[in-house]
Amino acid sequence: MNFHILTLFPQMVEQGLNTSIIGRAQEKGILSVETINIRDFTMDKHKKVDDYPYGGGAGMLMQAQPVYDAYLHVVEKIKTRQRPRVIYVTPQGKTFKQEMAKEFALEQDLVFLCGHYEGIDERVLEEIVTDYVSIGDYVLTGGELAAMVMIDSISRMVPGVLSNKESGETESFSDNLLEHPHYTRPEVWRGKEVPQVLLSGHHKRIEEWRKEQSLERTRIRRPDLYEKYLSNK
Repeated sequence: MNFHILTLFPQMVEQGLNTSIIGRAQEKGILSVETINIRDFTMDKHKKVDDYPYGGGAGMLMQAQPVYDAYLHVVEKIKTRQRPRVIYVTPQGKTFKQEMAKEFALEQDLVFLCGHYEGIDERVLEEIVTDYVSIGDYVLTGGELAAMVMIDSISRMVPGVLSNKESGETESFSDNLLEHPHYTRPEVWRGKEVPQVLLSGHHKRIEEWRKEQSLERTRIRRPDLYEKYLSNK
């Protein structure tokens, strides 16, 4: 799978995605992460990519031309494949969820458009964006952090990225339930013991206990998900 990130701060993205699981997946050739510096496509000799908004108002807007030309650079590079989905990272978009991560993971190429300042000229958004996506109801200084969050989540759904296939299927939000608690050595820590069922070696009881814990944790911490789980039963 190939990620293409249109950004004003490529180093920020590269440093965040070149380590740990995502970094290893890139080394194996399972994933590729390309950053495209939007400033490289401006026609302004001072590398300016923003200007004042028509109609007045606070802040500056990213101009359409450099964003569009950066996008065309990606399209030209992957011309042998179908036109990619372009995700604009914005608090005005649909809230990113696990189901969305699974859907995006089916794509061969994904383009992330990271805005800055007060946003981006609407005309280029209308021209290239296929998906408007938010990671929550709050505002960040730019789209890079949100893009990295989504790329991390999407990557985990790509076959071969995780060493254990099951780990990508049994984590929180599978079946609208939060994940059960985990324990490791030592058996007793600060007077707290590992639940005996986990030491029993009885796999059926362990799975039943984990499902019970998952249900109870979801009911207490995320009643909205718990109700959704019950409605789907």
